[in-house]
Amino acid sequence: MEQRIQIDATEPLAFKAMFGLEKYIQQSQLDKIHYELIKIRASQLNGCAFCINMHTKDALKMGVDPQRLFLLDAWWDTELYTEEEQVILKMTEEITLVHQKGLTQETYNRAIQLFDEHYFAQIVMAIVAINAWNRISVSTHKPLQD
Repeated sequence: MEQRIQIDATEPLAFKAMFGLEKYIQQSQLDKIHYELIKIRASQLNGCAFCINMHTKDALKMGVDPQRLFLLDAWWDTELYTEEEQVILKMTEEITLVHQKGLTQETYNRAIQLFDEHYFAQIVMAIVAINAWNRISVSTHKPLQD
């Protein structure tokens, strides 16, 4: 792949603003494993090799069972994910692929039955954040990190 402009080096203030959103999410009540699942699944959907690589490694370091990561691309066809995780993954797909239907009423209703309004909002913001990171990384061909 040809080398492209790296926004973190060219426009560091833009990255600083993005890290502000990350800091908010890190300080929120959002479960760390929930956040890693969101980041990996959205990155799979967006074809972001940089983020898939980074967040899969992070999840493994956190102790996530590797089988749950291997099968994340077909989560709905396994019994490896809790009901909460299934709803979060469905939200991730629907919000990431907003051009299809967006967050459906059915998924929204399931989510608000399981999560309070703050946790729901934090899930949405986490999905928004990783989608922004994916778009930056894919657009600039961000090189993989070891």
